[in-house]
Amino acid sequence: MARSKNKESKGLDLIENPEAIISKTEAFFNDKKNQNIVFISIGIASLVLFVFLGFSYLNKNKNAEAQEEMFQAVYYFEADSIGLALNGDGNNYGFLDIISLYSGTDASNLSNFYTGAIYMRLKDFNNAIRYLNDFKSNDFLLQARSYSLIGDAHMELDDFEKASNYFKKAALHKANKDFSPYYLNKYALALELKGDLKEAINAHDKIISEYRFSVLFQESQKQKARLEGLIVE
Repeated sequence: MARSKNKESKGLDLIENPEAIISKTEAFFNDKKNQNIVFISIGIASLVLFVFLGFSYLNKNKNAEAQEEMFQAVYYFEADSIGLALNGDGNNYGFLDIISLYSGTDASNLSNFYTGAIYMRLKDFNNAIRYLNDFKSNDFLLQARSYSLIGDAHMELDDFEKASNYFKKAALHKANKDFSPYYLNKYALALELKGDLKEAINAHDKIISEYRFSVLFQESQKQKARLEGLIVE
């Protein structure tokens, strides 16, 4: 017990007596070996901080520059000049250039969406799938739209299994009354084409039960009745 009390009293001395702490600190720093350890540790910490701040600064500047470069490509896209939007005009970058030169930026990510949409219009469905799959967003509209376009591309390639999977993802991504019924309707069609009539009925039933104010409500009632008739036959 005496040893324990001595240890406790020494610990209390360090807390209650600042001079005791200072003397121990001085002793530590007076040792050259300890000085080297401290200086190396400080140097490493400073280097890590410098690299982090430098990367953040460069990435911020890179993203701002990419956004500026993207402006003309978006203009061409909206003007229906999809060739110039995709490949640039010799003076301004196209979406493919931005994806390549500004990898990791928001502009590059969004360029994947535009590029995928362009390839859909060019009927190059494999490239459409490739670029749309590289697009990632938390936005409820664009991400769901991207899934739906991938589903459309697989439909064109007669891969109804994959098409149905992507339409389902589109319908479930932050589900809402404005767009989810349309994606569910596409999901039902893909299911029907792959021969899964029961699941197609369930998709229409979901529109009927959860989106009764949708313009697709009555259409889904008709399609559900038609599919149920096919199963009976």
